[in-house]
Amino acid sequence: MADMQKLFKKPGLIRFGMNIWPPFLFAGIRIIQLQKDYRYLKAELKHWRINLNVNRSQFGGSIMSMTDPLYSILLIGALGEKYYVWDKFADVNFIAPGYSCLSVEARLTDTDIQTIKTHTANGEKYFPKFVLRVCDKKGQIVAEVQRTLYVRLKPEFRP
Repeated sequence: MADMQKLFKKPGLIRFGMNIWPPFLFAGIRIIQLQKDYRYLKAELKHWRINLNVNRSQFGGSIMSMTDPLYSILLIGALGEKYYVWDKFADVNFIAPGYSCLSVEARLTDTDIQTIKTHTANGEKYFPKFVLRVCDKKGQIVAEVQRTLYVRLKPEFRP
């Protein structure tokens, strides 16, 4: 686990690793930007034959896969080694078919980080929620995905 934390000190390596991770690579998903402070991430989903559904639009499972680890990556990088961070729940609202390359942006604010630290300070579990808007090339929203995460101080850091 300590080795994983060393990796998170190198956002470029995390980005590279995610881009060659088979669930992303073979679905046509790429992280195209990851800020060094883990406050912003942008990912894209290619529009290619292997990830289209019967209507020739983006497969919903690929859209969900694209959004799956984004806030986990940001929170692990921003909070550091003292915290467990897991994806807990997702809810998707498909708004329009995606007939082009799709993109999504994830952001963490100082308020997000402070709220998480406040709610977990005594060792409690906290379930922050984040909404991701998946957009097509024209900037139109194709899907909104709400992600609920599990965040908790690791036992050795609890009071």
